[in-house]
Amino acid sequence: MADSSAVSTEAPRPPAGKGLAAGKLGLVGSTVIGLASTAPVYSLAATVGFVVLAVGAQAPIAMILAFIPMFLTAYAYRELNRAVPDCGTAFTWVTKAFGPWTGWLAGWGVAVAGIIVLANLAQIGSKYLWLLTNNPDLYENVPLVTATGVVFIGLMTFVSVRGLEIGERLQNILLAVQYVALALFVVLALWAVFTGTAPEGSTTPQLDWFNPFAFTSLSGFTEAILLCLFIYWGWDTCLALNEETKDPERIPGRAAVLSTVILLVTYVSVTVAAMAFAGLGTAGIGLGNEGNSEDVFLALKDAVFGPWAWLLVIAVCVSAISSTQTTILPTARGTLAMATYKALPAAFGRISPKFQTPRFATIFMSVVAVTFYVGMTLVSENILADTILSIGLAIAFYYALTSYACIWYFRKEIFTTPRNFLFKGLFPLLGGLMLTAAFIQSAIDMYDPEYGYTVIFGIGGVFVVGVGSLALGVVLMVVWAFFPRSKDFFGGRSLNRETEVLVPDSDQLVPRSVDGGLM
Repeated sequence: MADSSAVSTEAPRPPAGKGLAAGKLGLVGSTVIGLASTAPVYSLAATVGFVVLAVGAQAPIAMILAFIPMFLTAYAYRELNRAVPDCGTAFTWVTKAFGPWTGWLAGWGVAVAGIIVLANLAQIGSKYLWLLTNNPDLYENVPLVTATGVVFIGLMTFVSVRGLEIGERLQNILLAVQYVALALFVVLALWAVFTGTAPEGSTTPQLDWFNPFAFTSLSGFTEAILLCLFIYWGWDTCLALNEETKDPERIPGRAAVLSTVILLVTYVSVTVAAMAFAGLGTAGIGLGNEGNSEDVFLALKDAVFGPWAWLLVIAVCVSAISSTQTTILPTARGTLAMATYKALPAAFGRISPKFQTPRFATIFMSVVAVTFYVGMTLVSENILADTILSIGLAIAFYYALTSYACIWYFRKEIFTTPRNFLFKGLFPLLGGLMLTAAFIQSAIDMYDPEYGYTVIFGIGGVFVVGVGSLALGVVLMVVWAFFPRSKDFFGGRSLNRETEVLVPDSDQLVPRSVDGGLM
């Protein structure tokens, strides 16, 4: 009989993945987080008016056309996630396909988009909270609104650090509030149109609104597509939580595709209802009135909801706050993965032993977002507004890179079956080309000093912020390459095509097979 008192000298087996809490999310939870990350009510409030100004009656078809590259890219994410269920998503996959330098920039694109949108979400959530008071001395008080926005980021950071389960429960409630408000908006607006009680200027929905050949301006078309890309952006959050999902290889990809389809139906329905109820006139509540473009719901809430208009105000506030939390999640996990593979300092790879969340990365990214938010507000609220217009460049950048990465990673499999040809080849290729075209044309348009609210160095402030933020990533990457810890990453040793999903460790990287067991 073996001596039971013998002490094993075998090293303890580390947890699977990166130490994150595994098996927390199912398909419904993943889809909810994917939807919440897009902040549907806020996105519509901030975007529909500008889309109508850009393309007029073709706003609904613009929403549909912008959905196509998102849907195609979602398949690229799904296929890559099945092969490599790593929370680094774009960073990990692009590195495996194209090498460390391109992969690092893909990771930077995810991070910079998250930081910029966090600032704007905090601003909107705070402003709408104070709008409930109907007191302009409060909701127009910049220091008060900014301070409240900082508090929101702090609270959502706390929730994110505490664990995914509490975040999921919170998102279920917040998303339900948003969709109840949107459903009421669509029903009340269309009911008023078809019963003849809508304001003067309203119109019944027209089939021509869905005519893809009726666009009259190329620049207006590309501006609308880029704006619509922003409102769809965020569904990939469920992929960044793959290591915390019950079936990491399948559920996140399914949730991503499902999220984009639900968003398409939501956005087109609300856009059609708003256009029908308000009309396209340039006066009053008409969507052709530039005064309504910054916030369509603010312009229409009283006419549609009457004394219950405060419900829509709450919905926009909830939407922004909800997305604040879900934006923190993928940003923190992306930097966690980068640290795991030595593309960032080791501190970003620290996991809270109690909550099994990337505590340091979560807090750090939130602090950076607060600094950016306060800094931009102190300089000019117009610059803060331009940052949200510029975010489409970062989104198109890393989505396109991921689409191309899918093609290259699976290049030997593409022509083996019809399914592989579609999902690993054709769909990602078309999505990547569309996003690349949107990026190039939008950058050209943004260069115009008349684009956006500010002019910097004699060119459009949106261009400076958008391209400048991506260029900053190149500088930071080169600086990091000089540090000793980075040598394994940039030398292609810590992350390459053969590397399995890894566990962060200060001294070594421990591989995990995709079925969840240790190698």
